[in-house]
Amino acid sequence: MDAFMQLSEVPGATSMSPHTGSAAMPHRTIHLFNKGLRLHDNPTLVAALESSAVVYPVFVLDRAFLECSARVGALRWRFILQSLEDLHSSLRKLGSRLYVLQGSHEAVLRRLVAQWGVTQLSFDAEVEPHYRRLDEELRALARELGLGVLSCVAHTLYDVSRIIKANGGQPPLTYKKFLQVLSILGEPEMPAREITEADFRCPCPAEGGEAEEEEPCGVPSLSALGLEVQQEVLWPGGESHALRRLEKHFQSQGWVANFSKPRTVPNSLLPSTTGLSPYLSLGCLSIRTFYHRLSTIYAQAQTGFPWIDAIMTQLRQEGWIHHLARHAVACFLTRGDLWISWEEGMKVFEEYLLDADYSINAGNWMWLSASAFFHQYTRIFCPVRFGRRTDPDGRYLRKYLPVLRNIPCKYIYEPWTAPMEVQLQAGCVIGKDYPLPMVNHLEASRRNLVLMKEVRREQENTADLTRDVADDPMEVGVKRELPEDCVAQGDGAECNGGGGGGGVATGNKRCSSQEDSRTCSWTPDAMRLQEISSEVM
Repeated sequence: MDAFMQLSEVPGATSMSPHTGSAAMPHRTIHLFNKGLRLHDNPTLVAALESSAVVYPVFVLDRAFLECSARVGALRWRFILQSLEDLHSSLRKLGSRLYVLQGSHEAVLRRLVAQWGVTQLSFDAEVEPHYRRLDEELRALARELGLGVLSCVAHTLYDVSRIIKANGGQPPLTYKKFLQVLSILGEPEMPAREITEADFRCPCPAEGGEAEEEEPCGVPSLSALGLEVQQEVLWPGGESHALRRLEKHFQSQGWVANFSKPRTVPNSLLPSTTGLSPYLSLGCLSIRTFYHRLSTIYAQAQTGFPWIDAIMTQLRQEGWIHHLARHAVACFLTRGDLWISWEEGMKVFEEYLLDADYSINAGNWMWLSASAFFHQYTRIFCPVRFGRRTDPDGRYLRKYLPVLRNIPCKYIYEPWTAPMEVQLQAGCVIGKDYPLPMVNHLEASRRNLVLMKEVRREQENTADLTRDVADDPMEVGVKRELPEDCVAQGDGAECNGGGGGGGVATGNKRCSSQEDSRTCSWTPDAMRLQEISSEVM
């Protein structure tokens, strides 16, 4: 939160209250909702609650401001009012309430500051031009009235000003440049902590009694605004509906398979997209919450690829996985499919692996993501074929994913391809009992390969810092003397080097061995793990 917070208070505002004259006391704060009509991941409201004796949640229904800055139709007005009702209901459950007052921001705030003895004003930082102008006006009013100002970035995944600063003071004008800047900034901030009833330590009724203020401070009806909508409510506004939709989609997950390239039909009767965009637009749903929930699907073994999910389940249940399994899930998370930073995968391994070692863990993830050390980034593990070649009967999958235990071997690695009658007979309907694939592997891996080539071309000098061709057996095909029966057989078989096993090369084949090994002690199952095609895509 600290990285996004801007706290600008006029001299004396924290040491002396302009309204009471008492020394350094907790603030009496108006938290002004504009967008961000939610309680989850609301860093500005959290900061206000932590610095205040009392917080007044306020929404100024400034029709002149809203309709001057954007064209707002009746359907959108209905969505806004429903969202305000939902927010008010949620605050009520925590012992507070939402004050909705009509008029200009300046007139309403001047009156409330005097009426409630307010010492601080908090609101989210926004990026649209009209909200930026409002931001400046609110700060000017706060200076005039001697108020502290507390503002955090909460509506966007990143602080836009940091993106511009990281790009030399200019906004990135291409998507490629945008991604490069984000790689410098790192992962987005985690969502703010949950707000609970304990945060509202003191009730915040308006002075003069809550009852007489109830009516003028409530959410107006659509008709009171002179508007009328006859259409059915297909998109009910509010944080509660947004979170239910999010949960429903993550449970079924069928939509994630087409996330990168939605296959919608213009005249479709029902929307086939995520159905979350109105809630993200108004801030009923946090984009950071959405982003991090999507990222954690991988760790929770809900990717829709049984081989990957079985590995992650074993990791969470037992604290250990085979080093080639580590290769598979690391490639899937990073350059293979999801294009998520290797640092996120390192954190998951660090949390669950019993043999977690900071240096080895970090080094292996940099290797397997081809961020450093390993440079043949075109070798990508297929989340279907890799496992099938190792365990064609799917015994490993049935052990760690019992929901798939009755799926025939023919479909066990790609259960979404099974006919519906087969799924029903197996007691596992894909998209209901087990998720659909979260990406199309072929499309994702091809797209990521293009990105990897671009990154390597741009950062060629940096990549060469960890390249030593003479010492890299994977690069030059150095052959170590091994007994013939210890060589993994297979056309172009490879075992990408890294964590957990000393990889060596024999021509274009790979196997593992100790330096002076003369006998092969591997089991047939272990031998089969080496049969990984370099054409695995």
